[in-house]
Amino acid sequence: MPGGDGRLTHDLLPGEKGPQDACGVFGVWAPGEEVAKLTYFGLYALQHRGQESAGIATSNGEQLLVYKDMGLVSQVFNETALSALTGHLAIGHTRYSTTGSSNWENAQPTLGATASGTVALGHNGNLTNTTELVELVSERYGPARRGELGRGNTTDTALITALLAGDPDHTLEETALEVLPLLRGAFCLTFMDERTLYAARDRHGVRPLVLGRLERGWVIASETAALDIVGAVFIREVEPGELITIDEGGMRSHRFAEPTPNGCVFEYVYLARPDTAIAGRSVHAARVEMGRQLAREHAVEADLVIPVPESGPPRPSAMRRSPASASPRA
Repeated sequence: MPGGDGRLTHDLLPGEKGPQDACGVFGVWAPGEEVAKLTYFGLYALQHRGQESAGIATSNGEQLLVYKDMGLVSQVFNETALSALTGHLAIGHTRYSTTGSSNWENAQPTLGATASGTVALGHNGNLTNTTELVELVSERYGPARRGELGRGNTTDTALITALLAGDPDHTLEETALEVLPLLRGAFCLTFMDERTLYAARDRHGVRPLVLGRLERGWVIASETAALDIVGAVFIREVEPGELITIDEGGMRSHRFAEPTPNGCVFEYVYLARPDTAIAGRSVHAARVEMGRQLAREHAVEADLVIPVPESGPPRPSAMRRSPASASPRA
């Protein structure tokens, strides 16, 4: 019987990976604020979505810096690292690998050159047309691997980063509006150049992504719990098929695809924090109701009802099954 390897990847059998498509993304545009620290706390609130690696990118308007490493958020960053990440906008990422191995080369945010500067990108999701995208990168920029791909990054995130390189006749915003409709599958993105913060969500809205407001800026996050920890007020969800752009001119919204909402129920079952709200519904309340419905549909004689240990955040669905089923709970 295989045993655990002591690492955070939960790979008991080589090549036998379970569902892995939850990462945490965060972004902030807030002149006058310590954006690296805000991002650190945001990622800390999203740690349950990925424990393999963590990274933060910041910009002061002229220079974009990325710091990332393997491990938990609290292991990767200390006061020295955060104090070096200065600027007024930032993005962050905590990773649970989907495509690509769990190694430093595949940690995010990714970094790439554009026609007018630099782009850093964080991605939660899993693309299904990577073969087409590899061919498109070669067609547009030549067969030689460059940027993240040249440095050994084997993720679908590196392909998006490469496609955002664009050309001198188009801004990053214009390039994104051309590239995003080409992506298939699930994706929630936070990305940035030296002056602008961007966020995008796939047309199906498979993974959650929310917009929040600070007194002096804006926040993007995978879950509302990350808004709460940095003191941001929830404004709304990023809509399926929407690109949001935030800079000194304010917040702008663009529609890059017609929405066909098809959110993942597993966010309510397992992935999201209990204190998060998705589509206006408390995750905790949803789990409680799932437990009640389970007892109604599949009543059993039970001496004790307990949640599954170590399977994510607390399982109120199991804990709350007992009132409906009259079984003791633990």
